[in-house]
Amino acid sequence: MEKFTVHTGTAVPLRASNVDTDQIIPARYLKRITRHGYEDALFAAWRSDPDFILNDPARAGATVLVAGPDFGTGSSREHAVWALHEWGIRAVIAPSFGAIFQGNCVRNGIVPVVLDNPAVESLARQVESDPARNQVTVDLANLVVVAPDGNRHAFSVPDADREMLLEGLDSIAVTLKRDAEILAFRDSDRKRRPWIYLPTLQERL
Repeated sequence: MEKFTVHTGTAVPLRASNVDTDQIIPARYLKRITRHGYEDALFAAWRSDPDFILNDPARAGATVLVAGPDFGTGSSREHAVWALHEWGIRAVIAPSFGAIFQGNCVRNGIVPVVLDNPAVESLARQVESDPARNQVTVDLANLVVVAPDGNRHAFSVPDADREMLLEGLDSIAVTLKRDAEILAFRDSDRKRRPWIYLPTLQERL
């Protein structure tokens, strides 16, 4: 997973509330057996409309999505996050998220930034009114979003999630950082309670 410390990119506003995972990626795309190649599926139904915001050439290459409340609700499909990531989205800013979607973002290298409604509305207005001034910075190291007008908005991320994103680690890699401690505990516990452990190959020989 790619590390995320500070990212400045083109922001695109999606002025809609309760955008669920079926709207982010329709169910017909879930038959694929890999986790790659979903960029064509992102907001597939909406992108058939030429006026949909992501079809605007001025928004090409957007990497920050400014969304409405309760973004990513609905089913737990991880494909929704894969599609956003394949499109190039590195951060989603919204007043609130579906809980499972929020966790899936972290585990796939996308920063879910929660700001209050006035801050999100201000960001959306700025990037919507002037596509030439749509650069937003998400600074995970210092937990701040810098708007195009220079205003700074503080946000918070759980420590464990922040660690994963800053270091580019998935859940297994985070656990393996404590491999030495885990093995030490196992060895000491084996001595205390040998009856709960299967014999090692060496012991069977």
